[in-house]
Amino acid sequence: MSGHSKWHNIQRRKGKQDAVRGQLFTKMSREIYAAARQGGSNPETNYRLKTAIERARAANMPMDSIQRTIDKAAGNVEGVNYEEMFYEGYGPGGAAVMVQLLTDNRNRTAAEIRHIFSKRGGSLGESGCVAWMFDRKGVIEISREGFPGSEDDAMMAALEAGAEDFTAEEDRYVITVAPEQLREVRENLEKSGVPIAGAEVTFVPQTTVNLEGDEAQRMVDLLEALEEHDDVQNVFSNVDLSDEDLM
Repeated sequence: MSGHSKWHNIQRRKGKQDAVRGQLFTKMSREIYAAARQGGSNPETNYRLKTAIERARAANMPMDSIQRTIDKAAGNVEGVNYEEMFYEGYGPGGAAVMVQLLTDNRNRTAAEIRHIFSKRGGSLGESGCVAWMFDRKGVIEISREGFPGSEDDAMMAALEAGAEDFTAEEDRYVITVAPEQLREVRENLEKSGVPIAGAEVTFVPQTTVNLEGDEAQRMVDLLEALEEHDDVQNVFSNVDLSDEDLM
């Protein structure tokens, strides 16, 4: 899980910066739009939409903005149509990178993402070139501070709820499940009184690539530049970086 966890630390910092820049609501709106288009406008039967709404509400996004986005996706309101895409490539040191996007202009976005890669020592590859290095997993996070019991208690609760894997980190516990089991395991944890800090379907690297020094810094620059692009929803990488390089 280290590749997912290390980059998660960058993403949390970037999320705070995005909020200051006003980008966070834009990205959340697009995720709500894509979720509603894919699985319907009812969050009770569309778990991706339910999760997207929960994140938006946690970030204080107004409910009327959320509903307006859902209505656009349902075709009730005229608006821009977004296409969901994945780009794959390599960063400095050969680290794998997958980029999830929502765009209304495929050609423009492709050119811009290619430029971001090439300017920072990376290269955009063909579809499938790095996807095989990742497993699609459901990831549930529990805050250590919010959990009343010990680490062993958290692990037992996770296993009893149906978790595949459990990892203890400095400030949180990370539970890994099959994507189709995410909702069930989360609900089992909540029924047991376990406070959930976050839950999502993501891509977890099978193995990680360790980078140091200049290569690590260039990789961080690449990942941050991708995150800052308006069309980018998520960035996944198999890079393993030290805490110093993440500063």
